[in-house]
Amino acid sequence: MAKIQDIFDSVNTNNLFRDKSLLQINHKPENIPHRDQQITQIASILSPLLKGDRPSNLFLYGKTGTGKTLSIQYVKDELLKRSGDGGVSLRIEYINCKLKKVADTEYRILAEIIRKLGSEVPATGLPTEAVYSRFIDIIDAKKQLVVLVLDEIDQTVKKISSDFLYNLTRLNSELSKTQLSLVGISNNLTFLDELDPRVRSSLSEEEVVFPPYNALQLQDILNKRAVAAFKENIIQQGVIEKCAAFAAREHGDARRALDLLRISGELAEREASPKILLKHIDEANEKIEKDKILDIIKTEPKQFQLVLSSIISLSEQQKGEPLFTGDVYNLYQDICLKHKFEVLTQRRVSDIVQEFDMLGIINVRVISKGRGGRMREIKLAVSSEIVRKAKEIISESLNYG
Repeated sequence: MAKIQDIFDSVNTNNLFRDKSLLQINHKPENIPHRDQQITQIASILSPLLKGDRPSNLFLYGKTGTGKTLSIQYVKDELLKRSGDGGVSLRIEYINCKLKKVADTEYRILAEIIRKLGSEVPATGLPTEAVYSRFIDIIDAKKQLVVLVLDEIDQTVKKISSDFLYNLTRLNSELSKTQLSLVGISNNLTFLDELDPRVRSSLSEEEVVFPPYNALQLQDILNKRAVAAFKENIIQQGVIEKCAAFAAREHGDARRALDLLRISGELAEREASPKILLKHIDEANEKIEKDKILDIIKTEPKQFQLVLSSIISLSEQQKGEPLFTGDVYNLYQDICLKHKFEVLTQRRVSDIVQEFDMLGIINVRVISKGRGGRMREIKLAVSSEIVRKAKEIISESLNYG
């Protein structure tokens, strides 16, 4: 028990942080470095709101951690500050479409928008048309401008369909007092290409692209946050640069850079180190990689999980010996039939296996069998701890043991 007491006592004696919240994902900085151009574009497109006019629908896209959400939130706050001066009744509501139980059905996302607008509908039970009618009644109750900001909009389309977006973009024809505009945000750069053309043209009347941050820009962002987030002289030279280099490799993801720095600080505190060292960055990177893989497994479709379950089961049966795609497909078929899931074609399962390889979950090696052609040899590339947690996630998601 003495050891536990020592851990608790060290919480106060070895505190490297001054304000950890500055490195958290939900922190809204007063200034957003290296995004002036994008913020100016968004402000120009949405500025008609201040004179009571409906702006064009707007689409923001760029990789994760490139400042999309921060920038639109910043412009939103400035617009709301100014809208009162001109007597314009303005509502700007933000909805994160990736949140569980918000965007997995059209009913639920409409219910969430209605809740944001200050009303309620039952969690289930009404026809979707009735929820649409309720939504129209609520927003059309008075003369106003409403902007819906739909973050990670691609997740909604993936789970529902693009019909939902089409219905929203057509709503103005049914409104008599209110005018509605949409701001869609996506991390998927090819999302618009995958949409029905009629939805694409109505959703992306205006577009703003967020390029990845480069290593120097990431260093600047980290330095600005670190000054206020940490106590003085506790970051070893080279730590900020290493964080920025790791994140620059990950498509210039500022969120990843901030997470790396924060987790490095937590790891340094845990081992009572007086400074954040370069080795803490490596340890933090390893931890984030593990969490990322588990998050992917959790959020991917059931077919993705079924194929991974087949690979894990075969790997355990063969005690780490290499597997072949044909064997994986045979076991996958058996699992699908046993638990009444749709069976995909071997070609599609091969595509999923290729995705696992790209994500670093498995290693795939093509080997020649002479006249017998070529075969793909598969080996799990993750730790036994990740495999154990992956099995729990899959079992819970697919509801089988």
